[in-house]
Amino acid sequence: MTIKSDFKSAATRRSILQAAAGVVSFLGLGISAAYAAKASKSSVAYRDSPQGDRNCANCRLFISPSGCKSVEGSVSPNGWCRIWAKG
Repeated sequence: MTIKSDFKSAATRRSILQAAAGVVSFLGLGISAAYAAKASKSSVAYRDSPQGDRNCANCRLFISPSGCKSVEGSVSPNGWCRIWAKG
């Protein structure tokens, strides 16, 4: 192997690694953005009344006094939706 071919091989590996790092960064940003988006009330079948003993106040996604980590807008502590998660 000559010095010239070693340099060419290193440059190719470097280019591949840089491209891969760019793709990983791009995909990582896309995933974060997807988690950051909140669902609409209609898409999760939100309602202002509880489902038995399940309500927003005892959901782990609830943010007191009237917010939710996953649903946009204000929600009632007595409300409920289909993404309710035991808190």
